[in-house]
Amino acid sequence: MKKILLVGLLLLLSGCVSVAKIEGGDRVVGERMTLTIEGAWNHVNAPGMGPAQVWTMEGMTIDQMLIYSGLKDGELIHAAGPSSSKSFAFKSSMQPDEIVGLFEGVLTRDGSNFKLVRLEPAAIGGQKGFRFEYALVRKLDGVRLSGIGFAAVSRGELFAVVYQAPRLVFFERNVSRVEAIGRSMRIKG
Repeated sequence: MKKILLVGLLLLLSGCVSVAKIEGGDRVVGERMTLTIEGAWNHVNAPGMGPAQVWTMEGMTIDQMLIYSGLKDGELIHAAGPSSSKSFAFKSSMQPDEIVGLFEGVLTRDGSNFKLVRLEPAAIGGQKGFRFEYALVRKLDGVRLSGIGFAAVSRGELFAVVYQAPRLVFFERNVSRVEAIGRSMRIKG
């Protein structure tokens, strides 16, 4: 009986998910950010995904690129969950290591293991920003993921691109494209 209910719930939820193909070129994301995309990506839109746009090349269970365009002071960087789950809210006064800590918190809410590999200053979208690399061991299946992120705070809002995929094949296959996207980020104003 539980399996039937679970399958029914999954079918119901799958009807609410949409996937749109994103072609290469300049793409406006939100009100103030533009990215230059090489190759085709898929934009996944589903209820409860939170403030980030989720893009994938290989499929949601393989790779994900989270794009935050103008996250405001006090806004959560994740979808609202059960009241018992910890909330991670962006504050415009946060330092780069604290912002990376927000991403760590969200990526490890399921018990996964996060390790920051590198954090360095970088020019992002004409703004003073930072670039970071991380390793993640997913609790669900023990898969080792590599991740990279680019972020900047402009006029009190967070702009970020965070990508992760299994480290052995998929991360290496797409990391150069993600690096190019991160370097192409432009923020208006």
